[in-house]
Amino acid sequence: MSKSDGMNYAPQGHFNAVCQPGEFVFAAAGLDHGHIYGMCNGLREAGGQLKWVYDPDSEKVERFLKTYPEVRAADSLETILQDEEVRLVASAAIPSDRGPLGLRVMDSGKDYFADKAPFTTLEQLEAARAKVAETGRKYAVYYGERLHTESSVYAEQLIKQGAIGRVLQVMGLGPHRINAKNRPAWFFEKEKFGGILCDIGSHQIEQFLQFTGAKDARVVHSKVANYNYPQYPNFEDFGDVSLVGDNGATGYFRLDWMTPDGLSTWGDGRMMILGSDGYIELRKYVDIAREQTGDHVYLVNHEGERHFAVNGQTGFPYFGQLILDCLHRTENAMTQEHAFKAAELCLIAQRDAIVITNAGRR
Repeated sequence: MSKSDGMNYAPQGHFNAVCQPGEFVFAAAGLDHGHIYGMCNGLREAGGQLKWVYDPDSEKVERFLKTYPEVRAADSLETILQDEEVRLVASAAIPSDRGPLGLRVMDSGKDYFADKAPFTTLEQLEAARAKVAETGRKYAVYYGERLHTESSVYAEQLIKQGAIGRVLQVMGLGPHRINAKNRPAWFFEKEKFGGILCDIGSHQIEQFLQFTGAKDARVVHSKVANYNYPQYPNFEDFGDVSLVGDNGATGYFRLDWMTPDGLSTWGDGRMMILGSDGYIELRKYVDIAREQTGDHVYLVNHEGERHFAVNGQTGFPYFGQLILDCLHRTENAMTQEHAFKAAELCLIAQRDAIVITNAGRR
């Protein structure tokens, strides 16, 4: 059982609207991934006003408008880019299209908020770096497994309080349910989704950098495989990566599309954060066979053992911080270099990955 003395590890409270109505107007363009709803919800809850939506697929737009009936459907992307009231464009387009779209948005004088993975090639990343330097606009990235889970928000609070000392290693598990019959064709085309390490691996690398405080890292080892889907020869349903940060911290993560139908949610995402004086475990989406709720945080340090159920406790400060950064041209939500470094490392891991060529053998 946990001890009652020692530090106060109570979650720090919710973050409400950070701006006045109409002060921060944004638009959505590119509805290919459902993350666009989380991105828009986060900005709206922080005070942003969603004005426009655009996608060439009218069915996607119709579904979007059922959720946000006050939003206008734009007849073209240019309608959004020419609206001087719009400060930011959020996009969950096909991954290979996110980088080029971001260049157009920044050229129009607006900030850009891309779903992860923000790029599928290192060339796209370098083009975005150059465009940010040229225009002074922001290329923000929705790394939702940290930014939009309260267990991750709370873990960061614990780390900043010194609850486990210096972070030495981060180990992440990112299993996903594939639901293959409901996936669009691009989901299985590597040139469009970038590969498993580029795609869902971007979440893991971003968390490694954030929790360890590393500014850069070396990809020591990475590998990918296609175990279960020979009908999609360019798809990858497994991958893992080992990292060493520039501050000596190490990382390992494993990704897969193997979640069985018996699990009550889409994936049993977990993370272990080892410190010099303790460790933290995150059970982000479910506590299997115990609780179907997510956001469970387990802390063990010299004071004892603790369990925190933080769902509904911390809120999601990133979105309000992003709005204020856009309004005031600051970098409190996430630095541009951090967002780009996470993308760079996952692209390097993908590029250099060992391909397990006999993965489909029984």
